[in-house]
Amino acid sequence: MITGFDYRRVPVADGVSLNVAVAGSGSPIVLLHGFPQTHLMWRHVAADLAADHTVVCPDLRGYGASDKPAEAGPGTYAKRTMAADVVRLARELGFERFALAGHDRGALVAFRAGLDHPAAISHLACLDVLPTVDMWDVLRGAGAAVGFHLYLMAQPPGLPERMIAASADAFFGHFLDLWTGDPQAIPDDVRAAYLEACRQAIPSIVADYRASAGIDVEHDLADREAGNLLRMPVTVLQQDWGAALGYDAAALWRAWAPDLRHETVTCGHFMAEEAPADIAKALRALLAR
Repeated sequence: MITGFDYRRVPVADGVSLNVAVAGSGSPIVLLHGFPQTHLMWRHVAADLAADHTVVCPDLRGYGASDKPAEAGPGTYAKRTMAADVVRLARELGFERFALAGHDRGALVAFRAGLDHPAAISHLACLDVLPTVDMWDVLRGAGAAVGFHLYLMAQPPGLPERMIAASADAFFGHFLDLWTGDPQAIPDDVRAAYLEACRQAIPSIVADYRASAGIDVEHDLADREAGNLLRMPVTVLQQDWGAALGYDAAALWRAWAPDLRHETVTCGHFMAEEAPADIAKALRALLAR
């Protein structure tokens, strides 16, 4: 649990409730976690922002202590569905309009929320991702090996779930080790909590990734064709993966977000834990725009 936060379960769809931590007062900001983590990844940033904002930290559908509906089709874990969860969550807490920040998978949900619910999202921050359709476009050749898990979990139901379950801690722990620049940023008790949460959510985590190889791409392509853009102020913080994989991340994001502030960070992927003061500062700068 995040110290000083109140916890509750909030219904967001038929048969789906989210586990959410809430603290602070003032203008609201919702923080969405990534893989292979839970809302705990925001513990430092959330405590900082709660000094002058209402901070809402949910576990996404299919993750942590939130409900994990069985995959009934591509829409169950489509980012469109998960974004609607977030908007409904905020509304249930009394917020029709709010700032939204997401990391990794949560950033993809935040991106979709910004496109689907522009009236609800006042400011948007996406940490260390590319939009789904752009991500698949840049992963090619030997460089695509960095995203082997994307291809594994894109496979039809059955095989990826069995393979991951056979060695779940090694699989999820691989990313916690590989993607962090400072291992001390994820202490043993937090790491153990992440691994336990992932062991309990293998089918839903795989379903989330499977959606990103299908229906999420369809939704992104439809928005690109229609010329839909993120009209709110947007901040993107990323590692410099473009140098290794041969793409211009800022240019890719600018095609979606005219009011963009793009920054390259020097810490590892888990930036909210490795450089929380910097992330809180960047989010406050976004909220001031």
